[in-house]
Amino acid sequence: MPVSLLGAAEIRRLAADLDVTPTKKLGQNFVVDANTVRKIVQAARVSASDRVVEIGPGLGSLTLAILEAGASVVAVEIDHRLAARLPETTAAHGVAEDRLTVIDADALQVRELPGEPEVLVANLPYNVSVPVLLHFLETFPFLRRGVVMVQAEVGERLAAPPGSKVYGAPSVKAAWYGPWRLAGTVSRQVFWPVPNVDSVLVGFERDAVPRGDEELRRRTFAIVDAAFQQRRKMLRQALAAVLGGSAAAASEALERAGVDPTSRGEQLSIDDFVRIAAP
Repeated sequence: MPVSLLGAAEIRRLAADLDVTPTKKLGQNFVVDANTVRKIVQAARVSASDRVVEIGPGLGSLTLAILEAGASVVAVEIDHRLAARLPETTAAHGVAEDRLTVIDADALQVRELPGEPEVLVANLPYNVSVPVLLHFLETFPFLRRGVVMVQAEVGERLAAPPGSKVYGAPSVKAAWYGPWRLAGTVSRQVFWPVPNVDSVLVGFERDAVPRGDEELRRRTFAIVDAAFQQRRKMLRQALAAVLGGSAAAASEALERAGVDPTSRGEQLSIDDFVRIAAP
């Protein structure tokens, strides 16, 4: 039996059955368009041999598109009602029981994923998208690539290069793990309810060789946080507290790393920050 996808009418029926009223807090703008969920799966290059972790499956529209491609799915869902219903929904749409595992939990608290999935796919709300992505990349080194749908502002920041207007701490921290790219736009009209913001797809590929160990990552991220705490501030001032306790000590450390002490955080790449943080 081939896997079938959810339609808009069924999504509304499911929500009514579960007494689910889409809430802004949980980012519950459900995708009701089959072409869109297939577009996300295609952008993520999901194939039948893949093990995928999906964060926030909701009523299951994107879940079924991943399963339609032949992959197996570990779904992490914070809403207990949605987590309990998802296996029933996928079974009704032709999915074998052993191809879906549901974890009923807050994604930020998840520390283990069965089967070590290598692909991440998600539709993430604005307020938790960056923390959730960074948590999963930090916690699960077996994640090799992924595509997530986020608000345009978030996606553009994650994929921003140094020197661009929206480049900031999330851009640098995401780049620690590998390159990010904008992978497509998503119409507001494919959501229920229709949001008042634009959405994009953003993709990543994890570097084959890590930039450093956990100690270097923590030190690098602390320097990134200090550099962007007050935008447009020279690094010798912004990093004084974390590089020796004074502007003079910070200048010396920056010069050793080959970074101009009068430059600003917005100008530096992840490699620049790693050189500053390296012992």
